[in-house]
Amino acid sequence: MNKKLISLIAGVALVATTTGCSNSATSSTADASSTAGNTSSASDTTKADDSSATEELSGTLSMNGSTSMEKVIKAVNGAFMEKNKGVTVNLNLTGSGTGIQEASEGKCDIGNSSRKLKDDEAEKLDATVIGLDGIALVVNPTNKLEDITIEDLAKVYSGEITNWKDLGGDDKAIVVIGREDGSGTRDGFESIVMGDKQPQYAQELESTGSVINAVATTDGAIGYASLANVDETVKALKIGGVEATEENVKSGAYEVQRPFICATLKDSDNKLVKAYLDFILSEEGQALVLAQGAVPVK
Repeated sequence: MNKKLISLIAGVALVATTTGCSNSATSSTADASSTAGNTSSASDTTKADDSSATEELSGTLSMNGSTSMEKVIKAVNGAFMEKNKGVTVNLNLTGSGTGIQEASEGKCDIGNSSRKLKDDEAEKLDATVIGLDGIALVVNPTNKLEDITIEDLAKVYSGEITNWKDLGGDDKAIVVIGREDGSGTRDGFESIVMGDKQPQYAQELESTGSVINAVATTDGAIGYASLANVDETVKALKIGGVEATEENVKSGAYEVQRPFICATLKDSDNKLVKAYLDFILSEEGQALVLAQGAVPVK
């Protein structure tokens, strides 16, 4: 009887011991599974982070066009290259007409234009408006005139009015200064102001800076220039009582205004072009547009 009792007690002890190991193994497996799950999750997160990382850009982006857009584009180009160390942006300033032509022929990636695209140009090009610009009518600082109407401007530029005294100014001959044929500023000004009148220029100059300098140094002169480029060497006239300011351009109150455009080939798959346009329309890019005196569109 003692032997049977001892055997029974030993059997119970063996079952209890086996059961305890089984529970321990199950717990250990669960921990391993949990650890493996955590490892997998971390790996997936790393992959997600890698896939969301911005693709590093490299290469050369070429652009040509408007001298009126010079300050804006140079500021944006500098910031874009700073953010993308592998990218070089080459800029030529030969006027809106040339920029549009070269973009349409694939000779440059972006054509900068300070006027709207014409219908035939829009057949090959997309126009991205990156800002708005007022065309300021500037006179020599000694000119006492403060305000002029669109109608009188047309008469001045067509040669119907030739002396400032006829507009309430001093008895001085008016020297009419403008831009060369093909200039976006000239096209914008004439399309808004001239109607069917033909302009009569005393001087036709090839850059915004040249116009401002000529007006600043010529007694009796009047010229037009991008609002973004007007400085203290000239005086901007009100148009119909409205000042040439960023606020008045954005609201539409100031009539003599035009868009700043980046023109690109339709259906282009150029990654640099897309990245550049995304940047110039971003909050940072539009802040640069504003800082250079143009009016942001976003």
